[in-house]
Amino acid sequence: MALLLVVTYAVVQLVVALATNSLSLLSDAGHMGTDSLGLAMALAAIATASRAQRKDNRTFGWYRLEILAALANSVLLLGIAAFAIYEGIIRLSEPVALIALPVLFVAIGGLIVNLVSVWLLRSGAKESLNVEGAYNEVLADLAGSVGVIAVAIIYLTTEFAYADPIVAIAIGLWIVPRAIRLGRKALSVLVESAPDHIDLEAMTLSLSSIEGVVDVHDLHVWTLTSDMDVATAHIVIADGVASHDVLDSAGARLRETFGIAHATLQVEPESHSECIEQTW
Repeated sequence: MALLLVVTYAVVQLVVALATNSLSLLSDAGHMGTDSLGLAMALAAIATASRAQRKDNRTFGWYRLEILAALANSVLLLGIAAFAIYEGIIRLSEPVALIALPVLFVAIGGLIVNLVSVWLLRSGAKESLNVEGAYNEVLADLAGSVGVIAVAIIYLTTEFAYADPIVAIAIGLWIVPRAIRLGRKALSVLVESAPDHIDLEAMTLSLSSIEGVVDVHDLHVWTLTSDMDVATAHIVIADGVASHDVLDSAGARLRETFGIAHATLQVEPESHSECIEQTW
């Protein structure tokens, strides 16, 4: 629903921006066009990841598509921000007359479209990095619509021609940190960093406190896709301790305390001396 709304109104904004010489509205139209692409990629990635069957050479399926789409959204956001800032600087030296009234009406319509889209995407943004990227794009576009409304009102009342490029530059600067933050999150997943919300030391201590466990090592935790963390670990148990009980307790501890439903645990007796531990 958000995609259909944004695509339709991006075309409206583009036509009016070209007809009225409004750089701020053109920037907003470009940003809304980026929103459309971002939303389309988000939708396609989620649909593909959820429907694709796991094959021999893709043991985790297509889940990482969601993260790649989020990274692409970040790059697109940075691109539209750079365009708005560059064109705004040029317009500061050569201000262009603006046909403000159509710009005002279209910007108000854009604000309404973005408010509806933000409402539609809000809950999903808490669960998916990909949807969060789309949500951030629409949120940034909402701020852009407010800026364009301000430009139109200022021009209608004062004919201050510099308002248009100033707001275009402001929109670009407002987008940059959000795009960078989204890109860093996506890259963190792609390089398989441990999730920020998981304390590896606390996890090690928690597993070590299980009755019969004498050591925990070679612990690795990473994020496969949004809200899907996975882990591997070697658990050393005292000789004579039932490995099944320890394995069940460790799995339950990871699920209930750390939210990790998928873990590969290697249980080793204390007398075992040839553990192959990750060294690179």
